[in-house]
Amino acid sequence: MSKAPDSSAKTAPVPRGQTLPAPASYELALSELEQLVAAMEGGQLPLDQLLDNYRRGAELLGFCRERLVAVEQQVKLLDAGELKLWEDS
Repeated sequence: MSKAPDSSAKTAPVPRGQTLPAPASYELALSELEQLVAAMEGGQLPLDQLLDNYRRGAELLGFCRERLVAVEQQVKLLDAGELKLWEDS
């Protein structure tokens, strides 16, 4: 059974014209992204906040994709018998 998103979870408003710092981890980014999506799907946000949340969501999605690519590259190195240090961007 699929668990429905917690609609009671509140996301902090994204400050207009400011870029929020990157999340500390992939898991935190994914959690924030899920909260933003739930808030946006709720249909209760003012248009300006909806747009700001969309922008933040795009940033989080990019962060998650970068992390996944980095992990994929590290796994390929491990499969080739090499181990290199994780280079955090």
